[in-house]
Amino acid sequence: MKDDIIGYSLQNDQLHITYDRGNNWTLVPVEKDLLFEGDYNGSKSELIDQSYILTEDLVAFLYSRESDWSKKQILLTYSVDQGETWRDTVVSEQFPSLRFRKVDFINELFGYVIISGDRTMSQEYSTVFLTHDGGETWRETDHSGVTRLISDGGFVDENTGFLSYGTLNPTEPDLWVTQDGGVSWSKSDVQIPEEYIPIFVSAEVPVMEGEELVMLVNQGPNGDYEGGRVKGQFVSNDNGLTWEFLREVMPDENK
Repeated sequence: MKDDIIGYSLQNDQLHITYDRGNNWTLVPVEKDLLFEGDYNGSKSELIDQSYILTEDLVAFLYSRESDWSKKQILLTYSVDQGETWRDTVVSEQFPSLRFRKVDFINELFGYVIISGDRTMSQEYSTVFLTHDGGETWRETDHSGVTRLISDGGFVDENTGFLSYGTLNPTEPDLWVTQDGGVSWSKSDVQIPEEYIPIFVSAEVPVMEGEELVMLVNQGPNGDYEGGRVKGQFVSNDNGLTWEFLREVMPDENK
């Protein structure tokens, strides 16, 4: 369980949530094993990062299960009343074995699911689904056309979203942006200063700060510059198409 008022427990092979630091627990109607289904080798004592939402207004869990076909369904089980009632929605009727998975909402109605699967060495299939009705229905966006392993992604508003690729020995940021809600994707131009070209290689999901987009670019899995934890901060004034270097961000600023 998280050390917060709101948390979860995976004890006794069941998923429970609490809204009062563990004084009372509510059973989530999802089999624990389904939450870890697919290409995942991490600990099953904690939920997969980014595969769930746990807030006062929304609790949601993304997972896959066998369908009537050879592939699997991708589902989201969620509650908007702190677990008093639950809804199940199908994000995708058919999908390969799940690897990367992420769900998030940026407001009450608009949310996104980013998933990947069918991994072969350093290649895989990845795609994005959007909802505009609070999770009741989902629509798949157009594909970026990239088959590298996805590292992260996200939306800052209903039109503007990003996908970041390259998890195995990345040599430069591979960031793609949509400005039309996933109808089309374009590769962002991340302008790395020459002295940082071999250092800042993996783009994180941008965030909106005031009137501009801000993004951190980390050193990937093998970075050793200043201990490997320093990141580069970049800004965009054209909604994510181009990015300019601003400064180094020290580890204590990444918290």
